[in-house]
Amino acid sequence: MGLPGAGKTTLAQALRDLIQDNNKTVEWFNADLVRQAYDDWDFSNEGRIRQSVRMRELADKINSDYVICDFVCPLPVMRDNFAANFVVWMDTIEQGRYEDTNRAFISPDKYDIRVIEQDAAKWAKIIYEQISHKI
Repeated sequence: MGLPGAGKTTLAQALRDLIQDNNKTVEWFNADLVRQAYDDWDFSNEGRIRQSVRMRELADKINSDYVICDFVCPLPVMRDNFAANFVVWMDTIEQGRYEDTNRAFISPDKYDIRVIEQDAAKWAKIIYEQISHKI
């Protein structure tokens, strides 16, 4: 999770590639592509909540070693809806591209890794090392 422009998608791609390089199966859901597939560009609180539930439902349907979901997830209720097994907080920028999202975003109290710089290769290795011990 993290603000738009924090590097979530770039990190997700690097992590997906690293997982696949280690002969594990992985499915990746990018929030923008999911919104596009559902033609749902509602960024109201209700729309964001619906997206968090949708992302959880999509992840639950997958039978892979890993599932990566990259999305903003700005409010605690959305994080509770998604109920991730492992949370990466992309805390690399102070302001995102969208003022409404900047205002809505509440920094998380709970996370497994807090990424503080946009270095996808480095952080993908750190994250993979931690998650590979969880399955």
